[in-house]
Amino acid sequence: MTPEILYEDNHCLVVNKPAGMLSQGDETGEPSLVTWTADYWRERYNKPGNVYVGLIHRLDQPTSGAVLLARTSKAAGRLAEQFRKGEIVKVYWAIVEGSMDEPEGEWVDYLEKDRDANRVRVVTDEGEGKVARASWKVLRVGPAVTKLELRPSTGRSHQLRVQLAGRGKPILGDRKYGASRMLRAEDGEYRIALHAHEISFTHPTRGEVISIVAPVPGDWPESSRAWSESPSD
Repeated sequence: MTPEILYEDNHCLVVNKPAGMLSQGDETGEPSLVTWTADYWRERYNKPGNVYVGLIHRLDQPTSGAVLLARTSKAAGRLAEQFRKGEIVKVYWAIVEGSMDEPEGEWVDYLEKDRDANRVRVVTDEGEGKVARASWKVLRVGPAVTKLELRPSTGRSHQLRVQLAGRGKPILGDRKYGASRMLRAEDGEYRIALHAHEISFTHPTRGEVISIVAPVPGDWPESSRAWSESPSD
C-alpha cells in the first residue's frame, strides 16, 4: 500500500490514502500514513533522524481518499485552526445499501463514542452526545445500492458511517455498522465504500484556496457487479 501524492510544497502535503492503511500509528504497530510520510520526507529531502509530520485530520483505516498533512508546526497550527472552525471543506463519495427516499438532504444527529469498543452510536438526548451535521445528494442509483455525495460540516469519529447506518443505509462493506457483506482492498484487507473525494483549504502562508481531488482507487466497488447484485450476494 503506497499513498499517491496529490499536492506538495514546502508547507503542506495532500495524499490519497489507500484503504487498509492507518492514518496514525496505534498499539498494533502497523504501518501508518504518518510513518510513511516521515520516511518519504527523510529520503526526498535527505533528512536523517526525526522529521516533523503534522496530521491535520484522519480517515478511518478502511476508508480511502484525500488526507492533509503539514511539513512544519507553524503550518500545522494554521491548518488545524481552519479544521476546528469548519473552514476546511471535505467531500466524500459513498456507496450504500438500499435507496434514498429523496434526491438530497441534510442530517443533524448527536453521536456518542464507546472508546473501549471503538464504536459510535446515535443518541436522542443532545446532552449525551456531540452534534454531527452532514449534507448529502444522490449521484447514482442501482437496483440494490446508491452512490452518494456527502459533505460533513463536523468531523466526528465514524460520523458518516453512523449517520448512514442509523437510517438503514449502511455503507457497502461496513460490517461494523450493519452492512450485509464485506469488501476487500487492493492488498486483500477489509475496506468500506467510503472515499474522501475532495478537500479544499486555505494555504497556510499564501492565503489562496487549494482544492484537491483524489481519484478513486482500483478497489473502489463502482462496477457493473456492484450495481447488478444485491448487497446480500
